[in-house]
Amino acid sequence: MIIEQANIENHLDIIASFQVEMAKETENLDLDLATVQRGVRAVFEDPSKGKYFVALNEKRECVASLLTVNEWSDWRCQNVLWIHSVFVISEMRGKKVFKEMYNYLKGLVNNSDDLAGLRLYVDKTNISAQNVYDKLGMTKEHYDLYEWLK
Repeated sequence: MIIEQANIENHLDIIASFQVEMAKETENLDLDLATVQRGVRAVFEDPSKGKYFVALNEKRECVASLLTVNEWSDWRCQNVLWIHSVFVISEMRGKKVFKEMYNYLKGLVNNSDDLAGLRLYVDKTNISAQNVYDKLGMTKEHYDLYEWLK
């Protein structure tokens, strides 16, 4: 398995399709592919919005992707990377693909003076994902997520 930062030329379309598939699978939501493609393109064109990472198999086919976004921590005077939009194709689930991606990101954090750590949020009903995060040594913290979306 190869983990690398995604690029617009090779990964825009597959990442957008992963996001559409994830929305349907997790929330039974039909996203507009063209809108999602514009959203993914916006990240590639403006790195301040985030960075995509992909997992590639031995044939260099994309089998998973995720997005990281920075959150400034004034307490630490460093950024915390939030992991968003994790998607692993169904036939690769349970094969530790996310673990490899997570360890790759953890290595980036450990080798950076500008990064403090990793965070993510998970749907309360997604027990299988929570079990993966627990096994990786992530902890469920005392914060609840609140949001307002237009």
